[in-house]
Amino acid sequence: MAYFFPEASHTFNEYLLVPGYSSSSCIPENVSLDTPLVRFRKGEKPAITMHIPMISAIMQAVSGDRLAIALAKEGGVSFIYGSQTIEDEAKMVANVKRHKAGFVVSNSNIRPDQTLRDILALKEKTGHSTVAVTDDGSASGRLLGIVTSRDYRVSRMDGSEKVETFMTPLEKLITAPEGTTLKEANDIIWDHKLNSLPIITKDGRLSSFVFRKDYDQHKRNPLEMLDSQKRFVVGAGINTRDYAERVPALLQVGADVLCIDSSEGFSEWQQRTIAWIRENYGESVKVGAGNVVDREGFRFLAECGADFVKVGIGGGSICITRETKGIGRGQATALIDVCKARDEYFEETGIYVPVCSDGGIVHDHHISLALAMGADFVMLGRYFARFDESPSAKVNVGGTLMKEYWGEGSNRARNWQRYDLGGDKKLHFEEGVDSYVPYAGNLSDGVRLTLSKVRATMCNCGALSIPELQQKARLTLVSSVSIVEGGAHDVVLKTVNEKNG
Repeated sequence: MAYFFPEASHTFNEYLLVPGYSSSSCIPENVSLDTPLVRFRKGEKPAITMHIPMISAIMQAVSGDRLAIALAKEGGVSFIYGSQTIEDEAKMVANVKRHKAGFVVSNSNIRPDQTLRDILALKEKTGHSTVAVTDDGSASGRLLGIVTSRDYRVSRMDGSEKVETFMTPLEKLITAPEGTTLKEANDIIWDHKLNSLPIITKDGRLSSFVFRKDYDQHKRNPLEMLDSQKRFVVGAGINTRDYAERVPALLQVGADVLCIDSSEGFSEWQQRTIAWIRENYGESVKVGAGNVVDREGFRFLAECGADFVKVGIGGGSICITRETKGIGRGQATALIDVCKARDEYFEETGIYVPVCSDGGIVHDHHISLALAMGADFVMLGRYFARFDESPSAKVNVGGTLMKEYWGEGSNRARNWQRYDLGGDKKLHFEEGVDSYVPYAGNLSDGVRLTLSKVRATMCNCGALSIPELQQKARLTLVSSVSIVEGGAHDVVLKTVNEKNG
């Protein structure tokens, strides 16, 4: 007869935190959100510690190079999606690693024989007003000039006018040679009242830009995730099929941490993948694994050598695994069970394997609940897909700005590496949907607002760090009636568009 778990399967919405004693030192500015990303031994420090407990999902609609840079600036880590060619994924990782603390690799580039119409289309696509004109239209081509919004007037120019006729040519630009330090570059910008400074290689090719606006942003980002060479930390997704080719390519361009992207991690396929990495690279390469939903799944991956373990099956907003296959477990229950197993494993072995809660995060307070239940960090898809920096298109749906968002198990993603069980490569049925999410502006503003709520909640619990929250947190199950009580009720809400006075 089948085994039946003794308790019901619960979600985050069914729990609340009960406040604890808060001392006068429990104020948000004193809260540290530092958290380990990879396994470590008792008494040692982890090889990678994040400054905020957030990583982005390994999804086409979420984790491109732009988002990876933006999240690293805030103190988190992005995992570039692996459902693309090895070459394309490696290129994205390389773009992040080249974006060296203030030196921006240009992603708005054009050839001199293109037109004003092309400039406007590029600006619409990237949102950038500074466009590099290179001989081949690439980010590393020979620099010929620059186009900014001051170089053209749409109302007085024909859309077919060639870029070379209105660009600011190279001889009129102030540039700096490759090897210029960030301080030197900023001094040049301020001395010459520039908005941007092109950095040029010895043979005249564009290396990067330094922007005036980034100076203030850099000062505003004390939590930046940087490696030993002052480059942004970035992760990358791999699968259990082409890892022998994909892993070396990603490591060669500087990927700091890998993660097996799979809907179900309690499998021989993941065991083989981790074993191959350990055989070829030892412990130097960090790789997360998952997903699992119980104690047995965690123990299996921890003993395989996973550097962190992801928890969650079917809880994502675009995931339909539960209704398609009847597989999964309520995210809160799964997380609590796995985190207990994590602590048991630590007691037995002295090895701490961080746990990532993946899926089921709908509201900001769910992050606080996940951390209190034992998660070291959370993986977010829908949350990050809403921002400017995600790779998906911004569209107007019924008068509301939205961003496209689709699951890796959807027909659009065609990601057989994630969902198949070792058979053929054909996608026989979908486990994800294609959808929209409300547009939410830039990542920095969104993340900082979310984490201000998390810090305030931790103070209510009398905790100034994530480990302290996990020790002090008190959680209570709530009824369906009390869930209603927790929101606005029995009042008539004022409309957003109500006019003043």
